[in-house]
Amino acid sequence: MHDADMAYDTTTGISHHRWDELLDNIASLLPAGVTSVVVDGPGGQPGAVADRLAATLRAAGRSCSRLARTTPPAADADSDSAAETVVLADGPDWRKARGWDVVIWLRTDPSGHGHHPGGEVGASIVIDLHDPAWPVIRRVAAPLAKGGPWYISETRAFFSPRAATWDTKFGDDMPAYAAAISRARIPRHSVVIDVGCGTGRALPALRQAVGPHGAVIAVDLTPEMLRHARAKGRAAHAKLVLADARQLPFASASADAVFAAGLIMHLPDPEAGLRQLARITRVGGLLILFHPSGRAALAARHGRTLEPDEPLAAVPLQRSTQNTGWRLTTYDDAEDRFLAIATRE
Repeated sequence: MHDADMAYDTTTGISHHRWDELLDNIASLLPAGVTSVVVDGPGGQPGAVADRLAATLRAAGRSCSRLARTTPPAADADSDSAAETVVLADGPDWRKARGWDVVIWLRTDPSGHGHHPGGEVGASIVIDLHDPAWPVIRRVAAPLAKGGPWYISETRAFFSPRAATWDTKFGDDMPAYAAAISRARIPRHSVVIDVGCGTGRALPALRQAVGPHGAVIAVDLTPEMLRHARAKGRAAHAKLVLADARQLPFASASADAVFAAGLIMHLPDPEAGLRQLARITRVGGLLILFHPSGRAALAARHGRTLEPDEPLAAVPLQRSTQNTGWRLTTYDDAEDRFLAIATRE
């Protein structure tokens, strides 16, 4: 029995529901028609996840051929059956044996250490499995990520369990938020929307920036995050709204500034997200993208290597802001902060 099978067998009903929801979401992301899928990652988990995914696909009425051998013979490297809709394998040997339409990578170590070479690079779907009782989809490649309800359920599955301890872990970042907001020079008496506000760490500084006659609106997708924002008294600084950053419930050109801390890297389509932020911002308004750690420090904390094509890297961000109605005016990627400021054109 795989380690992940053993963990699954001892989980609660809530955990079983999380597994079922995740597997349904993965199944919904797979392309229609004949599709080849490989599950990869350290240890025995890939086989267990592939077995469960095969069962989910078959239960949904989709034909699936499960290639169960650990080491594929050379003759099997291109042995797809035209009658099968999904060809599903697991492990690094199968991954190297042929090209795959979808590569699913399992993160099993929250620090990122212990991943074998080639791991997450090139993966289509990345699953956080460091807690086998609570798996979460953390990244989906753009060609697969369009539409569907998966993003809401997976985002909430990631942030909901973390909401209660979020400020305990990161509450000392609030001075960095205040410094970034001061540097952005949001106009007094203006309307500012904090998109992806979490527990509202930016809200006191945003209220101070716009003054008592300005308006601060805070948006998050996870109810537990907003509940803890209220518990911290931060609703006194802003109106709290439960909403999806990809479909904001605000009129076009209704904001003078948009503040987004750590948002863009969580969106399945960063350019679509930037376009939505541009829609709600008046011409000449501000976009403030912030994180209290620089990109290199954040990557090191998660045990990954910075890639030049990441959405917040200088060249991609310059291109994506230009493509979505913004003009990037400030780009500061220091060790202790990330701050990019753009103006709505």
